[in-house]
Amino acid sequence: MSHKHHKNMNEEDEQKRAEKGAQAEAPEQAAQETAQQAEGPEAEVETLKAKLEESKNDYLRLYADFENFRRHSSEDRLKLIGTASADLIKGMLPVLDDCERAVKMTAETAGEDSPLLEGVNLIYNKLLEYLKGKGLAIIEAKGKDFDTDLHEAVAQFPVQDEAMKGKVFDVAQTGYTLNGEIIRHAKVVVGI
Repeated sequence: MSHKHHKNMNEEDEQKRAEKGAQAEAPEQAAQETAQQAEGPEAEVETLKAKLEESKNDYLRLYADFENFRRHSSEDRLKLIGTASADLIKGMLPVLDDCERAVKMTAETAGEDSPLLEGVNLIYNKLLEYLKGKGLAIIEAKGKDFDTDLHEAVAQFPVQDEAMKGKVFDVAQTGYTLNGEIIRHAKVVVGI
């Protein structure tokens, strides 16, 4: 036998052994592929369920974040409107004070039954009612106990009546609240 022939035989033997090995491995591979295919749909369903649950949670978080953003934006808008309104009303307080002084002066000079007093009183009341409609309220002080949360003492006055000690004897400047918040303390004279 020639060397060439012997070499071809060895190659053929190796090829036959490789084919037999491949045939032996083929059933194992086929079994694994079949098992993976059998597991595949169930595993794929579970994977998809997990992804769906994750997407649902992401959606709910995003929706909650949006709702919080919307609520905060709405609150901020209302707060801004309230602040602008408060600034406007605070600016009107000196005008209201002037009207209040005009009523007192007209009553003193023109008399209680004067048509002039009636006109000035009408203007003052219209302005006050309009501002009350926007949330303004007068801090009642005269005759009340002195309260540092509501009143600012500008003077003390000796009083004969023991019941008036520590109470507001007179109001130098009216105090106001706007929607329950103090925007100006009442400037008062306290009895001692």
